[in-house]
Amino acid sequence: MTNGIDFLVDELDISILKHLQKDGRKSFTDIAKVLGTAVGTIRNRVTKMVEEDTVRIIGRVNPYRVGFNSPATINVAVQPQYIEEAIKEISDCPEVSYLALVTGEYSLIVDVMCRDGNHLTDFLIHRLPSVTGVIKFQTSIVLRIHKFAQPDLTLVKPDVSLLCTSRNEIHPIR
Repeated sequence: MTNGIDFLVDELDISILKHLQKDGRKSFTDIAKVLGTAVGTIRNRVTKMVEEDTVRIIGRVNPYRVGFNSPATINVAVQPQYIEEAIKEISDCPEVSYLALVTGEYSLIVDVMCRDGNHLTDFLIHRLPSVTGVIKFQTSIVLRIHKFAQPDLTLVKPDVSLLCTSRNEIHPIR
């Protein structure tokens, strides 16, 4: 994924993204009507943002609702010379839903979705320690999810034309 430097979005992109954040299945026709633009423009903008890895349209599930009763966040320390190899190995694990390279005492933050305590235990005792370069790790088990959302895009670039009068309204740019 890009870090925001390679591809910058404009106000129309932000408005489109806000609609998709609220409902990833919302039709381009409906978005175009609200934003007062052509359906082709919406389609082209979304296609470009997908190609540029600005957005991925996925079905994000609540782990507890689908049978992952032991989700966890794991901080992983990796020997620097093995970081790329460790990232590849950990990325290949089907339990891993989020993986980020970070600064500090640990090199990686890894979110996993496990069926139960036995599944998580197996991952922590057998699979993660066998990853090349892993020195140590610290696990936090997710007990309950209190917020399940993406960030408010107006925080990136506050703009009067993008601000909503209500949390449930999305207004077009004029």
